[in-house]
Amino acid sequence: MAYEVELDFEKPLLEVEKKIEELRAAQKDGKGDRTAELEALKKKADQLKVSIYANLTPWQRVLIARHPRRPYALDYIGYLFQDFIELHGDRHFSDDPAVVCGFAKLDGRPVMVLGQQKGRDMKESLLRNFGMMNPEGYRKAMRFMHLAEKFGRPVVIFIDTMGAYPGIGAEERGQAEAIARNLMEMSLLRTPIVAVVIGEGGSGGALGVGVADRVLILENAVYSVISPEGCAAILWRSAKFAPEAAKALRITAKDLTELGITDEVIPEPPGGAHRDPVGAASAVKIAIRRQLEALAKQPIGELLDARYGKFRAMGVFTEAAS
Repeated sequence: MAYEVELDFEKPLLEVEKKIEELRAAQKDGKGDRTAELEALKKKADQLKVSIYANLTPWQRVLIARHPRRPYALDYIGYLFQDFIELHGDRHFSDDPAVVCGFAKLDGRPVMVLGQQKGRDMKESLLRNFGMMNPEGYRKAMRFMHLAEKFGRPVVIFIDTMGAYPGIGAEERGQAEAIARNLMEMSLLRTPIVAVVIGEGGSGGALGVGVADRVLILENAVYSVISPEGCAAILWRSAKFAPEAAKALRITAKDLTELGITDEVIPEPPGGAHRDPVGAASAVKIAIRRQLEALAKQPIGELLDARYGKFRAMGVFTEAAS
């Protein structure tokens, strides 16, 4: 299996997988029975997947979260939902392709789906603005969340962005106001909201669509107020200290759940979601479905109180006696 990006810590596994492909090709060409060798290499590959991915550093998880073969929002929408109808535009300025919105069904349950979408190649990345939303993107998302509220449909959100777009045009059109308004209106939205961090959850760009009753996170995804490179540039005056910053920021799924920022870690298949997108989607579907079933049983008043309490409790601190 060829990847556009080869991560250093994955090289032993990639070498074994390359040998497996070579043996399969040789066997297909009639160059002897290689079954025993293939089985031995497959076993070795499985062992490497477990050993490598069980001991990843925070920085290595950042690299996996950014992997170009990792499933994106539209991939999950295709795997998980039926009858997806994409909707466009914010009715103020324009459409924003960095966020995908639409009605869909999850095993027959009508929902509203939103997802921050990156591109697979340069052309698509430019179209999607590398997953960085403009103000019209946040207003578009809020428009359709209100539509979901009107029709009594729960909202499912896929978070995957480096952050909100910091361009001049975005600032002129009210980027900060758009995000702030989403924070306020999502906290009051009278329908269940489930958000899933599937890759990068970057700063206010992620939080602008992340005020949810349940915030789930994939095992190798990250969620942070700033990128490790940005943090390193501030604290150490050099982006080369990004691995140290990643550790200090506590941005991994395990850390975030321990801190109460996220509610559940969704396990990824051995080797990460980029090696088994279908397996990853299956785990995500199970988690979303379970959370929606639980939230549907709560009266809306209790749901809103719990949502407010969840985010109000973040950032708790204590003062040491002088």
